[in-house]
Amino acid sequence: MATRRALKAVLIDLSGTLHIEDTAISGAQEALQKLRSAPVAVKFVTNTTKECKRTLFERLQKLNFDIHEDEIFTSLTAARNLVEQEQVRPLLLVDDSALEDFEGIDTSDPNAVVVGLAPQHFNYNTLNKAFRLILDGAPLIAIHKARCFKKLDGLSLGPGPFITGLEYATDVKATVVGKPEKPFFLEALRSIGCQPEEAVMIGDENTKPEMEEKQTLLRI
Repeated sequence: MATRRALKAVLIDLSGTLHIEDTAISGAQEALQKLRSAPVAVKFVTNTTKECKRTLFERLQKLNFDIHEDEIFTSLTAARNLVEQEQVRPLLLVDDSALEDFEGIDTSDPNAVVVGLAPQHFNYNTLNKAFRLILDGAPLIAIHKARCFKKLDGLSLGPGPFITGLEYATDVKATVVGKPEKPFFLEALRSIGCQPEEAVMIGDENTKPEMEEKQTLLRI
């Protein structure tokens, strides 16, 4: 029987686990402080696409979380990395507050479609533009496909239903870069020099997609 490796790292989800919008989950700061005393690396992984990494970090600071900006790995970062690797010019269907994480990326004459959570852009004209680009051969890149996400006033639609609609209309399968995809977790672990069998994931279990992300980590 193989010997289990010692725990070296903890991956922690943010929204719904440490906070919901501008409200901290009860006891979350204290739990994180206790974890900091353990001899393990900590990486915060999130599918949040409604704001850039800097704004998210500032939000967490205001909530008195002991977090450093370079400890945060977002699906926006994963999406940018893929865009750069593929050398494409994306039509960015993301919230305006998330555009900072794509600074320097050429978006003129787009030949790819990148979709995150973008309530102000999920209208017929914009989605139809994405639809036509995909029909013309543009790859469809989904930052993540969560069905829903948690707000203080309840669950709200995530980007998943809109991405699925584009997939159905174009008969094209999206490349998903965020949780619960295996490459997302591997990239986060590589940044701290850790193997999957040396890490655990902490997340919330209030929706099925969030449960699936932890199961994926266990499989890798």
